[in-house]
Amino acid sequence: MISGEAFKPDDVITSMSGKTIEVKNTDAEGRLILADAITYAKHHGASYLIDVATLTGGVIVALGVHTTGAMTNNEALFEQVLEASAETGEFIWRLPITEKDKERVRSSKIADLNNSPGREGHAIMGGAFLGEFAEDTPWVHLDIAGTSVTSKEHDLGPSGATGVMVRTLATLVERFE
Repeated sequence: MISGEAFKPDDVITSMSGKTIEVKNTDAEGRLILADAITYAKHHGASYLIDVATLTGGVIVALGVHTTGAMTNNEALFEQVLEASAETGEFIWRLPITEKDKERVRSSKIADLNNSPGREGHAIMGGAFLGEFAEDTPWVHLDIAGTSVTSKEHDLGPSGATGVMVRTLATLVERFE
């Protein structure tokens, strides 16, 4: 362990929102940081939330390297993001967050939430976890783990970092209703 301050499996940490989190997977640390970022944005009056992250390898397994995974709690906001992505050629595909998925994230016996309740539906579990912090604020999560870097030239540019979702979000902001 790097230090006595490092977190380890089965630790319980308290998020900025006050919700406690059982750390089942220390490699699922990005969602812990995003959870606090979502809470921070809400505390500062955000009316809408869109997070973009290379959150899970599971989204690569599910959707490959040409399509970004999306999860949401708000149809109207998602439709605007979907339209902007179609216009820019940065394709997204919505993954569902069901009540069963939410139950899995809430399955800890020692904390409010479990940061990684198993391998099944791993990309969805990341989104469901973040949704616990977005709560009723309209929110879209975009998992760019598969689309953020390419090893060869493609329709939108050369090999390397793709800048995926920058065009989509710029278009969304220009047209936001």
